[in-house]
This record gives sequence, structure tokens and C-alpha cells, in this order.
Amino acid sequence: MSPDPIPSEHENSSEHDRNRPMSSRIPRQTAIAIVLLTLVVVEPAAAQNNAVCGTDKLPGMVEGFFQLTTTLGIVGFVVVWQADTLVEIFVLDPEQKKAFKRHKRSAMKSMVVIVVLGPLYTVAGSMMGLPMAECVNFVPW
Repeated sequence: MSPDPIPSEHENSSEHDRNRPMSSRIPRQTAIAIVLLTLVVVEPAAAQNNAVCGTDKLPGMVEGFFQLTTTLGIVGFVVVWQADTLVEIFVLDPEQKKAFKRHKRSAMKSMVVIVVLGPLYTVAGSMMGLPMAECVNFVPW
């Protein structure tokens, strides 16, 4: 009686796929299908002209939305900064004071990003020829 031969690596992988539960194969197949479908669907949309610039009111609505969200971001920053400063007055523990200072620094970084992002997109987008930068002004002031 001779021992069974050791299966090759290829045989192991195909046997492994057969023994793999169906639920673990479905997400991978779904992801592949979504990627392929996205490539097929996005191609005709990319070939169209800029839909935002082709309308009358939409560029103004986009500008208004951007100005509104930028204003809300700045107001949110002021509220967070003032609240952190107020709470920092009443805190005695040095570690908590450091935590509030870190939070204020983080809020400041976020506010700078909010304020700089619009003008940066407007300038860089027009230089690169991005379609939205041609007809929408993202500068909030």
C-alpha cells in the first residue's frame, strides 16, 4: 500500500475554493461587478459637456451652498474656540488644559482648511482647466 501523493498547490487552491462558503465569495463577486459596472456607466457621463455650467441657476446655487457651508464652518469654529476658552478658565488640571489647547489647535486647522479650500480650488481648477472652476466661484467672500 503506497501513501497518497501530496496534492499540488494548484489542486489545493481549487479545492479550497470549492470548500469556501458561498457567503465569502459573494462580496468579492459583487465588488468586481460594481467596479465593472461603474467603468461602463461613468464613461458616457464623462464624455458629456459640463452640466453645471450649461444651466442658468445651478452655478449660483452651488456658489450659495459653498458660501453657506463656509460661513457655518467659521461660525462653528468661533463657537468651539469660545467654549474651549471658557471651560479652560475653570479647569485646574494641567492635562485637561493641554487637551483643550489641542482641541482648539485642531479646530483652528479645520477652519483654515475650510477658508483656504475654496480659493485654492478656484485658482488651481482654472489653471488645470477643470470644468466647475470655469463657471462657479468658490471664493466665499
